[in-house]
Amino acid sequence: MTTTADAAAAAPAIDQPRSTLYRPVHPLNLFRTVGVLMRGPKDPTMLIDGMTLWRASRTPRGVATLALRQSSDGIQATAWGPGADWALVQLPALCGADDDASGFDVSSLAAAGYPLLADVARRTIGTRLTRTDLVFDALASAVIEQKVTSFQAFGAWRTLITRFGERAPGPTPRPMFAPPTIEGWRLIPSWAWHRAGVEPPQSRAIVRAAERGDRISAAVRDAQTGAERDRILTSLPGIGAWTSSETRSRALGDPDAVSVGDYHLAHQVGFALTGSRVDDDGMLELLAPWTGHRHRVIRLILAGGPHEARRGPRLAPEDHRQR
Repeated sequence: MTTTADAAAAAPAIDQPRSTLYRPVHPLNLFRTVGVLMRGPKDPTMLIDGMTLWRASRTPRGVATLALRQSSDGIQATAWGPGADWALVQLPALCGADDDASGFDVSSLAAAGYPLLADVARRTIGTRLTRTDLVFDALASAVIEQKVTSFQAFGAWRTLITRFGERAPGPTPRPMFAPPTIEGWRLIPSWAWHRAGVEPPQSRAIVRAAERGDRISAAVRDAQTGAERDRILTSLPGIGAWTSSETRSRALGDPDAVSVGDYHLAHQVGFALTGSRVDDDGMLELLAPWTGHRHRVIRLILAGGPHEARRGPRLAPEDHRQR
């Protein structure tokens, strides 16, 4: 039986919080910008509680918990943990301050024959491309999402982070956890991956990447172009174009990342822009006029573009963990 004393010992001490007020120079919708990082409604690293967005992360200086609340004055941020100062310094990038939309004209959507997307862009003003600057965590989460349903991937993420991550400091509304260290990812035993529902090809890809994770993360951050970052990431065993794109968009806010190989994306883009499904090659052809901002256009399509009516039953994922 767990006692109150046991529970208190399991929870990290609440250290002195640090606070700041971030005043963005651009329109900002906090939930639309940062909320895309949430891996399912029960993500142990993120939580929306009323008007406050909570985020637990493992920064280069240690675990940090952020509580973000938007007001007319800006983003009120409070942080706890050894990585609190890093998290507050990185906050503008998390809120899209580095998102450079120059060269992307919303009116070009209407001129190209897509007035609905132009309307979506106007209605979602303040949606920025976030970046976490945490390359390995973005890579690990993307690998877990390879070739499975979102339901399976989010469940595996929740299981692994809760089991092998670190309890987040601060007065969080419910227990939250930061991801493991890179070494922690490497040391997750094979049986734990299996119990979480992660198949061997995906677990091996994460473990192998973790063997040189610091160098990989540094190389990706230092790369100057999306193509160079893609080359670095896809040189790793088990990392293809889809995983590279997802990693770059989450960790670095790459405005041109296109997740080629996604089960649904090409169909969604094709239907939104032509009224018919297309394959990956067709999607790339349709998005070519917006090269440099293709991920931005995809975000608009997913946010409010025309969607094809669902047909047939949903995919029933198989569970091999008892075999």
